Amino acid sequence: MAEASEERGFRNRAAPQDASGLQDSLFSSESDNSLYFTYGGQSNTLEVRDLSYQVDMDSQVPWFKKLAQFKMPWTSHKDSRELGIQNLSFKVRSGQMLAIIGSSGCGRASLLDVITGRDHGGKIKSGQIWINGKPSSPQVVRKYVAHVRQHDQLLPNLTVRETLAFVAQLRLPRTFSQAQRDKRVDDVIAELRLRQCANTRVGNAYARGVSGGERRRVSIAVQLLWNPVDLTSIDRRSREHEVATREKAQSLAALFQEKVRGSDDFLWRAEERELGEGTCLESRALPQDTDWPPTPTELPGPVQQFTMLIRRQIFNDFRDLPTLLIRGAEACLMSLIIGFLYYGHGTIKLSLMDTAALLFMIGALIPFNVILDVIAKCHSERAMLYYELEDGLYTAGPYFFTKILGELPEHCVYIMICGMPTYWLANLRPGLEPFLLHLLLVWLVVFYCRIMALFVAALLPTFHTSSFFGNALYNSFYLTGGFMISLDNLWTVPAWISKVSFLRWCFEGLMHIQFKGHTYHMVVGNFTIPIPGDVILTSMGLNSYPLYAIYLILMGIGGGFMILYYVALRFIKQKSYQD
Repeated sequence: MAEASEERGFRNRAAPQDASGLQDSLFSSESDNSLYFTYGGQSNTLEVRDLSYQVDMDSQVPWFKKLAQFKMPWTSHKDSRELGIQNLSFKVRSGQMLAIIGSSGCGRASLLDVITGRDHGGKIKSGQIWINGKPSSPQVVRKYVAHVRQHDQLLPNLTVRETLAFVAQLRLPRTFSQAQRDKRVDDVIAELRLRQCANTRVGNAYARGVSGGERRRVSIAVQLLWNPVDLTSIDRRSREHEVATREKAQSLAALFQEKVRGSDDFLWRAEERELGEGTCLESRALPQDTDWPPTPTELPGPVQQFTMLIRRQIFNDFRDLPTLLIRGAEACLMSLIIGFLYYGHGTIKLSLMDTAALLFMIGALIPFNVILDVIAKCHSERAMLYYELEDGLYTAGPYFFTKILGELPEHCVYIMICGMPTYWLANLRPGLEPFLLHLLLVWLVVFYCRIMALFVAALLPTFHTSSFFGNALYNSFYLTGGFMISLDNLWTVPAWISKVSFLRWCFEGLMHIQFKGHTYHMVVGNFTIPIPGDVILTSMGLNSYPLYAIYLILMGIGGGFMILYYVALRFIKQKSYQD
């Protein structure tokens, strides 16, 4: 393939030819399956003038790695600063392709980061970047520059068409009708030769989907959807498509020759001489949208962003059937094991301490299974979140509400599977009201445990640090939950931790539902001793608040974790260090 392309290139320079010959040699080879990028929008110029860029090597080392090396995370040494780029100048125009070649660590990635405004951990010492004769700024970069990342960051359970449709909903202006958005998606799918896999899941290293090359083209398509940055190849699926795409290719090639005529760039001088001074190329004018991409006020608002994000999450989650089935089976099995362990029907009655142990286990064991699942899932999506926030596809607010509300269906099913068998097998307090109050309390504590896990995952940069901190936080709540040691016997620090422990309030609430206003009969030998439920609660230090107050306290703790999660999303860069 490479040899054939090289031969065509030499033939183009070896003999003069007219515009049609140039177009045929570029676009008409029957054996060529390449994708040709050509530019059909307004003429743009990127110029770098005497750029020197200094990289702080200390800032490139994550804080947790510094701690592992017994260094203070905030320390930085002057000798750690190096010039990643020194006195670099170049100029590239529309229609040209610039290859950045160099060894590892020479500054290629740093240069792209500086051009696209993502110069993290570095500083421009001298020089300027100009776009269309104007100094570069975030607004100008967003309007004229698209950045296809080195690694594909796509949701594996969405199809190619759904992935592009999601971007079209968020990136195309509000003035676009749904038909226009669908047509734009279809056009990009056709141009990138993705029709044969348009309804195939994207997949990843663990889930089967499109091929690696097709996945790479999907990433390119995401950028082409909202950047008219154009791609042309000959579509030979039908005679009509071939004629239409050939005409487009010829028109773009002729327009390209007109644009580079008179250019001082040495790359095009040889071809101009070959075409001859008297050669006149006629081209049809292509429509140019000088206001593209749309300004932020024209883009979809927070409500539409939230709608599209939650649709995407639900589609992606509920198509992962193996994971859902495994979680459901795990919840069912755990519930049945606990229920049969504490079986309490007929002549078999649970003792007072066994009942308290069961209630504490229900409030502590069910949430524990959720923590690592949520943290692992968040970190698997973290790199994609970072890039999409950086590209301005949506803001932190809509994503926050999506993560809070998007998993509610799965959460409700999980609670029903976990809660119902155990409650009835263990013969806890009969009646619809205590059962519903019991289920609501478990629902709340597991829901807030999810939010705590979301906060921890957003706060820390790797799965290992997040899981460590999440487990440490959970264990501190577990040990101060009121069962392992009486709340009255806790010293100052654990006592304060117990006040924000949702496990403590869940346990206290479940004990209220089971014993409050109810007389418990304890059998001692041949005697049956009635014990008021209030006495049991008071003796364990669990009768300090009424039941409604416990629900309110739990909601307050959950609201606090929600605020912390939003602050972490909003102010901590969600950059992934997994790679």
